[in-house]
Amino acid sequence: MAASVVRAVLVSTLICSAAPAQSGEVPPPAYQSIAIPEGVPSEVLYAIALQESGTRVRGRTIPWPWTLNVAGTGYRFATRNDACRALQIAIVSVGPARVDVGLGQTNMRANGHRYTEPCEGLDPHKNLRVTAQILAEQKAIAGSWIAAAGRYHRPAGGAPAARYRRAFTKHLSRVTGINLKTETP
Repeated sequence: MAASVVRAVLVSTLICSAAPAQSGEVPPPAYQSIAIPEGVPSEVLYAIALQESGTRVRGRTIPWPWTLNVAGTGYRFATRNDACRALQIAIVSVGPARVDVGLGQTNMRANGHRYTEPCEGLDPHKNLRVTAQILAEQKAIAGSWIAAAGRYHRPAGGAPAARYRRAFTKHLSRVTGINLKTETP
């Protein structure tokens, strides 16, 4: 009972306005165990990962841990070692500002200091922890999780952040089972 009350309170803080939808889905255990200590609802962390690294597997969109975005082009690798080699080449080739890594697609220039070495960004647990920390920081500034998601993508805001909020909100609606409306800050 207490867990359902806590979930209801957390989910209610996500909503600007909502209408009923179909049932949601429970984020995988790693998302729950990482999000909660960082003060982030696991549904928010999972929705960010779906937005950032989601790929279709057997007809379903799931986050993919060995994902890179290099100068605007996404790449998914079968193994962490393959992704690590590509990450090292990408950082040298295009610079860390144009490389995003892992489940949360953390930018290597802005957030590389959060990892002991670049390929640590491909460790799913470490990447999710960094992603959750960034989200918590942005929530403290933005006031809501949807606005924080927009700032996660683009702290400066504007049209790119608004587009991101809309896409993120679709994933969050899927996960929570609540038909959420995108906020307009």
